[in-house]
Amino acid sequence: MRAGMVIEGRFPSLNDYVDAERANRHVGAKMKRRETARAEAAAIAQGLPRFAGPVAVRFLWVEPNRRRDLDNVAFAKKFVLDGLVAAGVLEGDGQRHVVALQDCFEVDPANPRVMVEVVDVDPGR
Repeated sequence: MRAGMVIEGRFPSLNDYVDAERANRHVGAKMKRRETARAEAAAIAQGLPRFAGPVAVRFLWVEPNRRRDLDNVAFAKKFVLDGLVAAGVLEGDGQRHVVALQDCFEVDPANPRVMVEVVDVDPGR
């Protein structure tokens, strides 16, 4: 099985999150809750099915420009994976449930977004 979703806009980078945590741990926690809820809401609204077995998750990070380092952008997969778990799409985001992650990047100034694809993986792999 294969399913995908689109999350409009861009997520905070690792630097944004670290700055929030350093300012006040409650600010960082609030950011984590907000961004996880955004991913959860997208998964529910777009009707992603439940995946029982191990999966691979592919991310296409579409940024408005090339200003942020790719590793800072891809850090947001933490929010997305936690949102997929909260939405009931994944049973968990540990290594028993998610066996592969792939990041790709594009630039679209008019429409920044994250495209997420979840794919069943053969458990005998």
